[in-house]
Amino acid sequence: MSGSREYLEALARKYVHEAMVNERIGNKIDAAKNYKKAAEIIMMLINNYRNDPMVHIYKSIAEGYARRAKELEEESKISISIGGEKAEREEPEEDVVKSYILIEKPSIKFEDVIGLDEAKQAIMDAVVYPTKRPDLFPLGWPRNILLYGPPGCGKTLLAAAVANEIDAVFMQIDAANLMSKWLGEAEKKVATIFGYARKVGASKPVIMFVDEADGLLGVYSHEIGGEARVRNQFLKELDSLSDKGKNYFIYVIAATNKPWRLDIGFLRRFHKRIYIPPPNKDARKSLFEYYTKHFKISHDVDFDKLAEQTEGYSASDIRDIVIEAYLRTVRELFKMNKLDDSPRPITMEDFLQVLKHRKPSISKEMIRHYEEWGKNFGATIA
Repeated sequence: MSGSREYLEALARKYVHEAMVNERIGNKIDAAKNYKKAAEIIMMLINNYRNDPMVHIYKSIAEGYARRAKELEEESKISISIGGEKAEREEPEEDVVKSYILIEKPSIKFEDVIGLDEAKQAIMDAVVYPTKRPDLFPLGWPRNILLYGPPGCGKTLLAAAVANEIDAVFMQIDAANLMSKWLGEAEKKVATIFGYARKVGASKPVIMFVDEADGLLGVYSHEIGGEARVRNQFLKELDSLSDKGKNYFIYVIAATNKPWRLDIGFLRRFHKRIYIPPPNKDARKSLFEYYTKHFKISHDVDFDKLAEQTEGYSASDIRDIVIEAYLRTVRELFKMNKLDDSPRPITMEDFLQVLKHRKPSISKEMIRHYEEWGKNFGATIA
């Protein structure tokens, strides 16, 4: 199976959604199958984009889905042996939280996040400065930060970069692994994760990253009850992290493409709500330069012109454009059966041909939607 990054990501999300639906109705066997498929597709992403800075995050997510599939298979065997009754399984705290922690320290640095100067400054104000000099903040500082905006614009990279900047333990919370059909189990997992964060946070900074937060903390017209319980438990744990005279260095960074779906109680607890916009012209030029540094580029490539022609493209889109342009040169080697040769330099024509077939993923209407929401709920820097 092969395909573009967006296609594979969408397919993985589809299988995860089907897995969660099956898990909620008690169909553990089919849920496990879908989690496995999602893990396999994410591994394809890793194999196709080995040099991508997101690889370590994809790896952790794939391992989490595979682990959940195995858990469901074991639970299914237990359920059959006892006539369908729930089996009690006590999981050691370390084993539970490993599903949500990236074992490898993020390698992303702030300089790897192109553009987003206002967002990076807000992150510096809220996380980096207080962590390095807490004595300068006698009234405390924000613990919870929401990053919102179109997909593919750098929210995950920004969270990983700040974890690297303050040498923090980076915990990525997976909504699919938290949701459970069994009453009380998902809430217990949330409490366990936060308990572990508090224990680690006693000696080392912690970044708890909740990607696609609306999937875990959003409000929907049709809920099965478990969503509300997990949401309430999460809010309760957020309150427990509030500063009570001590210098805690535990930060919750949530990211969403759909901020309007988030619970109002959740928003109230996130004092920093930072818009992550699509890259402007200067940032798009810098992104092309950044992603092409690994390849040979022809002298006729005009990065200014490419930046002009890619309005509405996300940072992820631009990375994929570069990859597709490079693949054109690799394809030629195979067609000419010159496998021992090096690919020719990427030309301007390669980029223009890719742009003919790849349209922007962000519309002006979408941007207006985010900006309108930001006027009512945004909270960045003065």
